[in-house]
Amino acid sequence: MSLFLCVDCGGSKTSAVITDRSGTILGRALGGPSNFAYMSASAFTDAVRVAVSNALKTCVSPLSIDPIPLPPNTEMFASAWFGISGVDSLAAVANASAALSALLRIPLGPRLVVANDTHLLAAPLRLHPDIKHAVAAIGGTGSCVVSFQHQPSGMLSELARTGGWGWILGDEGGGFHVGRETMRQMMYDAARSSLGMEPLPPSSLKAKVLERFGIHGVENAPEVLPVVHLPEPSTAEAAATVPSYLLVAREKRLSQLAPLVFEAAFKDKDPFALNVLKVCAEGLADQIAMLCREPGEDPNLKPRAVEANKAVLCFGGSLVGIEDYRALVREVLAKKGHVFKYVEFVDDAAAVGAVGLASLGRT
Repeated sequence: MSLFLCVDCGGSKTSAVITDRSGTILGRALGGPSNFAYMSASAFTDAVRVAVSNALKTCVSPLSIDPIPLPPNTEMFASAWFGISGVDSLAAVANASAALSALLRIPLGPRLVVANDTHLLAAPLRLHPDIKHAVAAIGGTGSCVVSFQHQPSGMLSELARTGGWGWILGDEGGGFHVGRETMRQMMYDAARSSLGMEPLPPSSLKAKVLERFGIHGVENAPEVLPVVHLPEPSTAEAAATVPSYLLVAREKRLSQLAPLVFEAAFKDKDPFALNVLKVCAEGLADQIAMLCREPGEDPNLKPRAVEANKAVLCFGGSLVGIEDYRALVREVLAKKGHVFKYVEFVDDAAAVGAVGLASLGRT
């Protein structure tokens, strides 16, 4: 029972990392999406099972070529830390904890830590002893922003949060928002055209989106609306008669546009695409700013707010992993007077979490 497990459960993938007591990484593996809010408990557990079972292959003696079956026959983990997208309430924490306790044979309690995935991102706060606060901002398939305080015990306590409301209600600055804003801006431009206004310059992003959905001519852009709203086919017979993009869940049809938008904005230098990303970056920056105290603001107005110049901003997620996009977010924050003392991008949250968990196990 000397292994330490950390699992980062997100809307696109599940990342599991296992270390020994010294913090040396012994195994790691990926699984499918595991956003707890978007799937059944059994589907969530299956995604975690795949990632952890494969990560364990290099942690046993002798090494195994096959995934290690779960639940294990004996207790294998000294402790485990799960950062789970979609776990945003005490009820969700309780439900996820029960499923994971049974899967891993870790009793409910301090050895099994289950929280939102932003908790993993705040780990760099421990690297800066001159500050006590962090703001973790996820910008991947979805988005969420949470602030933290470093406790004398070495643990991080959550101060406040915003976002993480899902693709229908929010996810500002994430992949859903980028895809949705692209569609919205295309519809606005179609409205301009219907008014007889001066034609806008060609856009490589519009061309890419229309090609993706088999639509010919920018004048036919409104034909993308069924793409957004039509549900997936309910039968195999129906699935055989529709285009492949309609086989994808509606929210994914939007989020999967994000790579096209980033390519058009930063590679093609398409002004239309860049404007889409500026709108989305501003949405994420607004949520970060909400958890911060403005310069000169009365502390009594937001008692749990963070002062940016005394805190670290920890980014995580595929979209904010792109430096040019992070720069757009930071530019908006600077205009609002929020310049963080430190800014970090956590590229491998599960590894950072597993090493940190092992270090706590040594104390």
